[in-house]
Amino acid sequence: MIHDQLHLTRYYAAIDRGDLDEASSMLHPRVAFAIHLPAGVRRGSTREELIGYLTGRGDVVRRHDALRASADGDLETVYGAVVDDGTRTTGHFLAGVRVDPDGLIAAYHVSFDTELFLLEGADSLTDSSTDREVDA
Repeated sequence: MIHDQLHLTRYYAAIDRGDLDEASSMLHPRVAFAIHLPAGVRRGSTREELIGYLTGRGDVVRRHDALRASADGDLETVYGAVVDDGTRTTGHFLAGVRVDPDGLIAAYHVSFDTELFLLEGADSLTDSSTDREVDA
């Protein structure tokens, strides 16, 4: 399944486990990023800045459920739901990364929205399953 092979889904899995050392090891030292949230945009250009953003969020019980994923050359994309406290979908994300020849995430762009969802029925996703089938 493509889901398990993507750098981006492995990155999210590490974040969801709270393993920021593993997540950091997947990032290029000069990773460019833009994180679009309802409260604004967070941008940066280093691994330290991205990990700093993650640690600055404090303790969260959250996971990223990939609903669709694709890869084409060095570009990977994932669309999914963000689930808080194991049961409540708080919104949906659309993320993309560029993976460098060494297998590191060199650029990361994500948009998160609490209202818009792209898939029919995605507004009611609340189960705690992490074994959803992902389209290639």
